Amino acid sequence: MKIHPTAIVEDGAQLGADVEIGPYAHIGKDAKLGDGTIVKQGAIIDGHTTIGSMCQIFPYACIGMKTQDLKYKDGSVSYIEIGDRTVIREFATVHLGTADGEKTIIGSDCLFMCYCHAAHGVILGDHCICSNSVQLAGDVHLNDWAIVGGCAAAHQFCTVGEHAMVGGMTKIRQDAPPFMLVDMVEGSMKVIGVNVVGLTRRGFSRESIQALKEAHRFLYRDGLNRSQALDRVEHDVEQTPEVQRLVAFYRKSQRGVA
Repeated sequence: MKIHPTAIVEDGAQLGADVEIGPYAHIGKDAKLGDGTIVKQGAIIDGHTTIGSMCQIFPYACIGMKTQDLKYKDGSVSYIEIGDRTVIREFATVHLGTADGEKTIIGSDCLFMCYCHAAHGVILGDHCICSNSVQLAGDVHLNDWAIVGGCAAAHQFCTVGEHAMVGGMTKIRQDAPPFMLVDMVEGSMKVIGVNVVGLTRRGFSRESIQALKEAHRFLYRDGLNRSQALDRVEHDVEQTPEVQRLVAFYRKSQRGVA
């Protein structure tokens, strides 16, 4: 391990092999860092925080502070879990959960850019990207491979579906459906099409992408109400796994889908 002499590592902290702790960084007594993880200058890892292997925590990131949720009661024990190979950039903040046992989770292979914030109970799947200054309120979920553009902000309890891409500055007030492009249009959050470029880069077949395009047409272009559109998608579109997951997402949504 390489621990700079000005760093503070409290008794009880668990550090894996080949961990590096930079100058003036602070590692709390309940923190656990996996093998090969690097914590750079001035970063703070506190609370019951577990970070996987080969992660990078950049200068002045702050992970494991008490939630800002006013429902928090002193003495509650909550957690943060971060997967492997995830990168947390400068000045990002990740807060503990509110209730006893609640977890804030960032998966593996994620990129959480500068000034991003994950509030209590936020859950990011694997391979998620939050561009600079994305603000995620409590209990927001980003499913695997979701991408959120810079300065977007998500209302509490919203979900961004798998392989969705949300444009910068978007006000995420409802759920963003999987496999789709979502952006602000005339001040409102709108689904503007299938995330064709992202899906192609990730190896989805032409048939799957075409089926999603047909589903998008029924849902957003044919003037049908939501129930009618979902029925048409289920009966008139090839039932690829992606289309089935898209329909299930709409049917299970609690906040409504954009």
